[in-house]
Amino acid sequence: MRAILDKLALLRGRDRLIISNNRNFERFDYQTRLEDHSYVVFDTELTGLNPKKDEIIAIGAVRIRNLQIDLAETFHYYVKPENLDHTRATLIHQITPQQLEEAPPLETVLPMFLKFIEQDLLVGHYVTIDSTFLNRATRQLYNGTVANPSLDTMRMAQIYKRTVLGDYHGSQQIADGRYNLQKLSGELNLPYFEAHDALEDALQTAYLFIFLVKKLRTVGIKTIRELFAAGKEIAMSARKPDGI
Repeated sequence: MRAILDKLALLRGRDRLIISNNRNFERFDYQTRLEDHSYVVFDTELTGLNPKKDEIIAIGAVRIRNLQIDLAETFHYYVKPENLDHTRATLIHQITPQQLEEAPPLETVLPMFLKFIEQDLLVGHYVTIDSTFLNRATRQLYNGTVANPSLDTMRMAQIYKRTVLGDYHGSQQIADGRYNLQKLSGELNLPYFEAHDALEDALQTAYLFIFLVKKLRTVGIKTIRELFAAGKEIAMSARKPDGI
């Protein structure tokens, strides 16, 4: 049956890389404990935030096993964009035009990244942004999107502030900057890494993720399902007027 489904997927134009990726999560168990999973914490540097015209210019990632960062398992590549006229973006990320000119294109970097993430869960800070650009690229190149479940440390920090610290009002305030990765990490006395570098941001996020997983365990959030449920509750309450 699986061979038939894979053949149908190929006929619809889906690449074998995406088929293999999706197959890894066909029977994913959301009831397993957070510490029992392996994770890839990743970050992308972008030319801007418009997925219709902006591009990925760097991908950085680090692997977590047994809630420990494996520094032997890192991923970091600059990516040559189709449009090299991105001076402002390169200044923000301290990436020189020469580095982008000499970097491999996304067609070369992306399959290596898909192999790197394999059966791991993805973690990012405001991960929706990174996932949007990642899946836009996989749709364009492989006619499909990755199936790796993803966890957002911004949302986890909201859950932490509400369930552990009892900060019910502050847990909803995203736009005021209190959930900025560096600001949040400093508030929690975590190791400091330089901002606007894909690998450094991935490492910063990895330390934050491990801290939050351990703290959330103390209030009974121990599985992926429980974490997603807590995040959904936060999102729903944020849409309600004060007092409801």
